[in-house]
Amino acid sequence: MTIPPWLDDFLWTYQNLIHGLGVNGLLALSMYVVLAVGQLSLGQAAFMGLGAYSGALLSMKLHWPFALVLPASCVPPVVFALIIGVPTLRLSGVYLAIATIGLGEVLRSLYLKWDYVGGALGLNGIPERAETWMMFLALGLATLALFLIGRSRFGRAMEAMREDATGAAAMGIDVRRYHLVALVASAVLAGLAGSLAAHASDFISPNEYGFEPAVTILSFALLGGIGNPLAPVAGAWFLTLLPELMRDLPEIRLALNGAIIVLAVLFLPRGLFGWRMKRSGA
Repeated sequence: MTIPPWLDDFLWTYQNLIHGLGVNGLLALSMYVVLAVGQLSLGQAAFMGLGAYSGALLSMKLHWPFALVLPASCVPPVVFALIIGVPTLRLSGVYLAIATIGLGEVLRSLYLKWDYVGGALGLNGIPERAETWMMFLALGLATLALFLIGRSRFGRAMEAMREDATGAAAMGIDVRRYHLVALVASAVLAGLAGSLAAHASDFISPNEYGFEPAVTILSFALLGGIGNPLAPVAGAWFLTLLPELMRDLPEIRLALNGAIIVLAVLFLPRGLFGWRMKRSGA
């Protein structure tokens, strides 16, 4: 199938923006799954970094085929999630957020000082193997899976934990197990997003996975809402497109971005797209 010249020019011009929509959508879902069970984890940027660096090294150093690189790059984030999950999931609220941010900063410091992964200069020359359709296929499948889970018995348990974890435990729900499963799922989605992003841009830097990106990922879910999987994706797309729409106003772009998030939190506590899913048997 031949792509029309105008469409080919559009895709080439806005390639990075289109890739950002796919990657940020996956990151928004990685935040959604932990918020949906009532946990505030800010380790998504760390999971993304692990996926990006492990995927890049598998491609550059070991020359693995990309079909194996993508699933393999999710393994280190999952292992890291399991290691930190057991001790940190005893925490909740802001304490869990601080703990996961701290662990993420430890990883970022490691990247900065480890010459094998490029150190502070970052890692250059990553093969550009990630195609646009791969990102949106992964995003579509992840969204569909979370919709199906949300409409199931598991989804009702997630909502019960989000509303009242103590009450959910009293009803026989294994709250800690659900929290750990959600953290692992978040690690898979963020690691996959990191690997795809690394293989789309051919360069990664440790500063892409620090505190500021972690807060940005949180803002996707806060703006969109967590009543359904589409909401955080819509929030991510809005915040990804906003800088492009305000390209001619760089001096107020960041201020307006922050103001939108603050206003959404204050006046739309469920987010811009906060409608809840109908669940089977509910």
